[in-house]
Amino acid sequence: MDQGTVQIYCGDGSGKSSAALGQGIRLASNGGTVYMIQFLKVQPTSDFLSRLEPELKFFRFERSPMSYDDMTDEERDEEKKHIQNGINFARKVLTTGECDLLVLDEVLGAVDEGILTEDEVIDALEQRPPETSVILTGRKLPERIARMADCISTIGAVQSTKQQ
Repeated sequence: MDQGTVQIYCGDGSGKSSAALGQGIRLASNGGTVYMIQFLKVQPTSDFLSRLEPELKFFRFERSPMSYDDMTDEERDEEKKHIQNGINFARKVLTTGECDLLVLDEVLGAVDEGILTEDEVIDALEQRPPETSVILTGRKLPERIARMADCISTIGAVQSTKQQ
């Protein structure tokens, strides 16, 4: 039985979710099961990702089509409840070992926004069976969560030298 890992894609650059999805596609193409729980993501305008199912299963618990930053305080309070359902689902998936790879896309953003706590994310990771891998994404990486990682990839934006 293979040993699972905890990987983190973080930083100010773009492509963290794409890198995590690429890992998922690679694993699914080799017969693995992949779940991706998306936090703080605007509803997609196309159904392209659903075409990757059932090999990759996608979950979003937020109900609003708006960006979290654009919501009123009341709307944010409602979305926080939905996001809490997302981390609870992640904990259940890890406890039961339902998949080979669980991607918690933008979960670090939910921690940074104060929607989820570091303790909630750490508790979910501690439920992970040894053979299950987890990928977390987001801009800012708290030190306590970083200590749980086997691999951290920092993705940064580089200033272009292109002449205008």
